Amino acid sequence: MLDWLKNINKDYPEFWKDYLTKFETKPNKFVVLSTETSGLNPDKDVILSLGAFSVIDDSIVIKESFETVLLQYKYLQDNGLSNEFIIESKMMKMPEPDALEALVNFIGNSILVGHHINFDVEMLNAALERLDCGRLKNEALDVDVMYRKLTDINDKQFSLDDLCEIYKIPKSDRNSSSEDAYRIGLLFLKLKSRLGIK
Repeated sequence: MLDWLKNINKDYPEFWKDYLTKFETKPNKFVVLSTETSGLNPDKDVILSLGAFSVIDDSIVIKESFETVLLQYKYLQDNGLSNEFIIESKMMKMPEPDALEALVNFIGNSILVGHHINFDVEMLNAALERLDCGRLKNEALDVDVMYRKLTDINDKQFSLDDLCEIYKIPKSDRNSSSEDAYRIGLLFLKLKSRLGIK
């Protein structure tokens, strides 16, 4: 009941302290984010890969990107799952603590954008909790919610593929968190202009 008390004088990792200081200024960019996970339960599942791109001045900044596969060998072994995708992936590979620190440094105080972004944020928060950090403080926008607001549809959710088809964004043969982040970024730019978001 008094869990908040234990966090008052908590000694956070240095990267987390640095992250918290970034919220003293207004965000100057959006970061489009996508995670690939082992399942849908933040308490039991883990993040397998992360992909993110900065969006600045209505452009996806390719050179400002983040992509990694998380080395989750123990989780995969404990759950009888194959680690083949880790071995075969050409992406940078990092242990979970290093990947989370690098991602937190990358996103800073930016506004996060995703498809069903609340799930991605909850998965990240569960992983950050394992590192004795707090929860992400970033504002977040969801392209599904943005589309439904634009079209005044409240009784249906749209998959990323549905939204990409509506806006004629081609699907790639490559299935990765970075590819999804890029597609979400393209959707975001289209929806952002139509909704008048600055």
